[in-house]
Formats: sequence, structure tokens, C-alpha cells
Amino acid sequence: MSDWFETKSGLWDTAWAQLDLGVRDANHPCRLVSFSTVSADGLPESRNVVLRKADADAKFCEVQTDTQSSKIESLKAHPYAALLWWVESLDLQIRMQCGVEILEGPSVDDDWTAVPASSRVSYGTLPAPGTPIEDALAYEKPPVKERFCVLRCHLKHLDLIHLGKDHRRVAYTQARDWDGQWLSP
Repeated sequence: MSDWFETKSGLWDTAWAQLDLGVRDANHPCRLVSFSTVSADGLPESRNVVLRKADADAKFCEVQTDTQSSKIESLKAHPYAALLWWVESLDLQIRMQCGVEILEGPSVDDDWTAVPASSRVSYGTLPAPGTPIEDALAYEKPPVKERFCVLRCHLKHLDLIHLGKDHRRVAYTQARDWDGQWLSP
């Protein structure tokens, strides 16, 4: 029997299992994801966000944000993102390129309900995130449900790299019906 990293299906299954653990376990390395976009003026931007959902069958991940954050302006100009995770215990890098759908209003009511009250203050910062302020604490953090949205990241390309004794890299795309293609690492 082969190890998980020796087959394309083993790598795929392990990556999605790690993402699922990141959703369920606040201490898992896949909980935080580097979320990269292109700003409205064409510059690259990255920030860490919390992974809230990962669905291998439907091939999407979800994160949440404030509708007034700069990433929304970026996504409206360029509706794509790159997501990056590193699972040190498995020597596994997970990279996704995704088309991003911005979900808000009544369609995210259940998501809002699941957000702990202590975390709801992340959605409604005044002034809006990124706005210049006079000093470090010249802002308020009221929870504002109308400022809450979900970013559904529809998988376009998945690139997995296992950096074990022998390095292995595989890419998956819809064009190949999600059957991976080995790549030089």
C-alpha cells in the first residue's frame, strides 16, 4: 500500500481533509489562510482570513469579511483570489486559484447566526477598515449584520506540493476533470 503523498488521489483527499480540519479545529494550521487578490489599481494584496467552509465535492471554500473591507473593492474589480496554506506536520503546501462570489443579505443569515457574538464585532468597524485615523484606537467595533458577507471561493486550480524526502507536485483543473497532472516540483 502506498503513502497518501504517492498518488494524485491521496494528495487530493489529504488536502481536502486538512481543509475540513481547519474549518472544525481553531488550532489547525488550515484555520488561517493567506487570501490574495489584485487591488482595483492592479497591485497584489494578501491578508490572513479564517477558513469557514471547505467542500471537496462542490469544490469551494468560504471565508467571511466586512463588506467595507478593501478586499471587496478588489474582488469587484477582479473577482479572483489565490488561497495558500502550509501544513508543516505533513510537509504539504496547498494553493488554490478561485473565482470569488460575494454573498450577502438574507442568503448569509444562517452564517451570521453561527458567528459567535464576540466575533461579530469584526463586521461593522467604524470608520471602515483601512480608513486613516488620528490615533491607534480611534475606531469603534459595533456588530453590524448588514456589513457581513461570505466570500465563496470556487476552485479553478489546485496545486499541491509535498516536500517530503522526495518532493512531489500535482495540479488539478476542471479542464482535466479534476484528475491531477504531476508537475516538476
